[in-house]
Amino acid sequence: MDSNSLDLVHRNLPLLFLQARESIFARFRPILNAAGVTEQQWRVIRALLDHGPLEPRQIGEICRLSSPSLAGMLARMADLGLVLRERLENDQRRVKVSVTVKGQALAAKLAPTIEATYRELEKQIGAEFIERLYTTLDEVIAKLGASSSDEDTGW
Repeated sequence: MDSNSLDLVHRNLPLLFLQARESIFARFRPILNAAGVTEQQWRVIRALLDHGPLEPRQIGEICRLSSPSLAGMLARMADLGLVLRERLENDQRRVKVSVTVKGQALAAKLAPTIEATYRELEKQIGAEFIERLYTTLDEVIAKLGASSSDEDTGW
């Protein structure tokens, strides 16, 4: 089949998002690697720091992690002493997850380097551009909503 005969006229937006994500995350990955945490673990820690204690379902929605992946990750993070999982008093089936003192100390240790990386990004592409990007991304999320699907649906 001739690729010119396809009816794909729009640019590949999901691919562009992935490429932009990688361009940005490549600056943060070495910081996390040096600290011994994965990107996903950092997303969980950051979500808990930003939102306070959450249930695993909420963490999965915020961090875009599937339930099976999250369950194993939270168990490992608890074993490492980064998070605490506690049963809710009023419903023993439900769990609340919070950052431990050790997890907070890790975030505090990483914060100066992470913030310096943000400042470097602002120098490279402009603080106003980054503010517009935040606004645009917030608008995309608000208008399209966050998919509740745990699987990659393709493009």
